[in-house]
Amino acid sequence: MSNNRLCKTQCESDHVNNKQKRGPSSFWMHDPELVFGELKLKEGDSFLDIGCGTGDYSVYASKIVGDSGVVYALDIQKELINNIRKKADVKGLKNIKTMVSDIAAPIPVEDNVIDVCFISTVLHAVDLDEHGKRLFSEIRRVLKPEGRLVIIECKKEDLSRGPPLHMRISAEELEDHVTQYGFKKINLIDLGSNYMVKFDVKN
Repeated sequence: MSNNRLCKTQCESDHVNNKQKRGPSSFWMHDPELVFGELKLKEGDSFLDIGCGTGDYSVYASKIVGDSGVVYALDIQKELINNIRKKADVKGLKNIKTMVSDIAAPIPVEDNVIDVCFISTVLHAVDLDEHGKRLFSEIRRVLKPEGRLVIIECKKEDLSRGPPLHMRISAEELEDHVTQYGFKKINLIDLGSNYMVKFDVKN
């Protein structure tokens, strides 16, 4: 059984529970097979989850990358990080490295070690004019030359759930911010009320 299929089987109950509890995570909103199919993670990869929240994406990714891979789960809230550690221990996941880290601070990861950097429904709460240069420069530093940056954000539409309209970032605005720091857009994926944009490092 492939790691992706094994992950789907093991995570189905977690996905249902997330739909019910709706913590600080967008995981419950999307089909994880769709999201991770686009991420194209494989065994042995390094996955960086910035603003990981409840850690649902990190846990899912850890089962794909396997024991030879590593997942870095970063969040500013110590309580969330502690909960992810407990969750990983219960599930016997040894490849998740959790760290309390501010998105505006340097990323506590070595240069050129990350295959996929993932940021889900975080950037609408960040002043990208103020913090964008440091953040995306840091992401470029930790990514491998062939690494990818993948961002999920809320569509800039006035919906009944999620952040208010004035906080939302359109896909075009996000692309303008990110590409000025050494990235190029690969593609844009419609996730319903959200969207996902994939970027390559511009060499």
